[in-house]
Amino acid sequence: MKKLILLAGAAMMAACSPAAEDEAAPAEEVTEDASMEAAGDTSLLGTTWTFTDPDGNEVIETIDADGNYIADSTDGAHLDHGTMRMVDGQGCFTSAMNDEGEICWTIEPHNVGETQTTVGSNGDSLDVTRVEYTELSMPGG
Repeated sequence: MKKLILLAGAAMMAACSPAAEDEAAPAEEVTEDASMEAAGDTSLLGTTWTFTDPDGNEVIETIDADGNYIADSTDGAHLDHGTMRMVDGQGCFTSAMNDEGEICWTIEPHNVGETQTTVGSNGDSLDVTRVEYTELSMPGG
């Protein structure tokens, strides 16, 4: 709603003053940002997710801004860590704890609080929910 009011105000200023044309340009950027926010994000950097893994563990997984991930069970046990990179619109994870190699997962636009089903290149399917970012740390770190 605030963005709509900002856009209306910028349009009124542009109509009243020729010098205000430069100020109206950022309002268009706000519109694009608003539509991107409504559609959701496809980046995984700086995100936290919850899901139940194939072994039945309730998991919280955080991916930091550098693409490092940590996965812990909700009772605090460390389950996995490694690196994530984006490849052809998928999040590809390589564990530092096993030799399975890189596993890529489908990604749809997402916002905090939304759940989606993701399918891995290994054939697994998970229902994952994006939650507010929570920084996790390595055990003993």
